[in-house]
Amino acid sequence: MPAIPPSKPTRRPRADGERNRLLLIDAAKRIFAEKGAAASLEQVAREAKVSIASLYRHFPTRDDVISAVYRQEVDALIGAVDSLAATHDPEAALRAWLMLFVNFLDAKHGMAEAMNTLIGGPEDLYSKTPDRLVLPITALVGRAVEAGVCQPDVEPLDLLRALSGVATIRVTENWKSSAVRMVELLVAGMSTRTTGRDTR
Repeated sequence: MPAIPPSKPTRRPRADGERNRLLLIDAAKRIFAEKGAAASLEQVAREAKVSIASLYRHFPTRDDVISAVYRQEVDALIGAVDSLAATHDPEAALRAWLMLFVNFLDAKHGMAEAMNTLIGGPEDLYSKTPDRLVLPITALVGRAVEAGVCQPDVEPLDLLRALSGVATIRVTENWKSSAVRMVELLVAGMSTRTTGRDTR
């Protein structure tokens, strides 16, 4: 009688685990933005509709949860470059990505209270972000320059510094509207279409 081949291991537990991890990160983003430092991990688990035991399997500490939320925001910002480049013309892709950067700054502000509870503070996480954003913003600006729609002397990181400055000042709660206007000003200012414009 031929031997029965062993059944292939199911991938469902791993798939379910990854799904739960993403649900927990999304839930944590909402809960920490709403409740700040007062948010509990039990509230995060309830929001994600998973058990607290599942939360601790993925994130042994509160710091791990907060760090995962922040890293996912940065990863999403970096990952958006390819899809924007594939679906938008160079100038539109750059504008759209800068708008996503504004949303990232908004989410970072919403998480500020929770981020400040990290052991040792949030500076270690924050300090790595600029280096990670160099490649995506440089690629988008470079593509726009190659297409002839962006002036070649634009310094990519200056765009992020300008928007971060608006977020830092935050004179009013309408800062995001100011940041969106800043995006339009930046894109218009570096566009080759402004060259030779009649300013009389």
